[in-house]
Amino acid sequence: MKRVFLIVLDSLGVGALPDAARFGDAGTHTLDHIVEATGGLDVPNLRALGLGNVPGVTRVAPASAPLGAYGRCAERSPGKDTSTGHWEMMGCVLEREFPVFPRGFPPEIIEPFVQRGRLPGVLCNAPASGTEVLARLGDEHIRTGKPIVYTSADSVFQIACHEEHFGLARLYELCEIARDILNPYGVGRVIARPFVGAPGKFERTYNRRDYSLPPFRQTVLDRLKAAAVPTIGVGKIEDIFAARGLSEALHTEGNRDGMRRTLELAERVERGLVFVNLVDFDMLWGHRRDAAGYRRGLEEFDRELGDLRTQLRVGDLLVLTADHGNDPTFVQTTDHTREYVPVLATGPGLAANVALGTRESFADIGATVEEALGLAPLGPGRSFLNALAA
Repeated sequence: MKRVFLIVLDSLGVGALPDAARFGDAGTHTLDHIVEATGGLDVPNLRALGLGNVPGVTRVAPASAPLGAYGRCAERSPGKDTSTGHWEMMGCVLEREFPVFPRGFPPEIIEPFVQRGRLPGVLCNAPASGTEVLARLGDEHIRTGKPIVYTSADSVFQIACHEEHFGLARLYELCEIARDILNPYGVGRVIARPFVGAPGKFERTYNRRDYSLPPFRQTVLDRLKAAAVPTIGVGKIEDIFAARGLSEALHTEGNRDGMRRTLELAERVERGLVFVNLVDFDMLWGHRRDAAGYRRGLEEFDRELGDLRTQLRVGDLLVLTADHGNDPTFVQTTDHTREYVPVLATGPGLAANVALGTRESFADIGATVEEALGLAPLGPGRSFLNALAA
């Protein structure tokens, strides 16, 4: 095959994994619960590809003869965060979870951060909802110049600062300092969370940046790039993989911009991998527990998916999946949820109505991408490319 388009619908889980209770996520199901909460879901293109035929999906009507292959993947790695999901997808399965800080970061982390950052101190230093913490501490941040530092159930050190009053470049500088301090602790990501506006009307912007640990071992992206296969990251892919394994990276301002870039790439790219993350599902609607917004986002994506399918050529493979769940009806927390993820695969001339079942690892997706682009998969995933042969 010449081209693979791998699109991650960030957080579109399809049911709790068997060990979800250990993560406090028993009974979650992002997709089904969106449909239940909003009274429906109009996604004809996703339905035609077999979204309603995915094992465990009960609230989306199945297609009588899906146009592609359909199934779901379990996550082998312990965790439910962005880095864990994407790394496993690209063949880097974690043996243990990233460290988390449910009581905030200890003095041995905060004190050098304050000193090296030339700061008067920090605000919060506890798990928090991103929107809630801005409403509660945004005004004090502006008055004092203290950045808002917070975390979640994920292994993240998040820094929220006002773009105008504090400065975007200064925020990015703090993130680089924090990344250096946190490397020995193995914290997965440092996240810049810039915002704008006035008290009572603060809004986060798309100038977010993720400063990730590099993957612990070679990934599919690394092997493709080494083999001179073009690898293009769209959205936060570059951040997630610490810029490793990519020949080109395009940052985006949300789902609509991400799909616009993807459609442009479908016109100009002749070979290689286009790896896309659509962050709004997670950032705007999952974490904010907005089921109605999530539904609207899925329906908008479905229309854009129809446009992308018209640009697919013989020799193309399109794969749709997710990296974890984020059930917007799960009000116990605003964190990710530990779920299966869907996998839908299609392309001109490829087999239709192929049941992929339940795959043992997200890494099966990466192995399929690798084989489709002419490399022998090195594991740990198992390619399902043969099942797509017409």
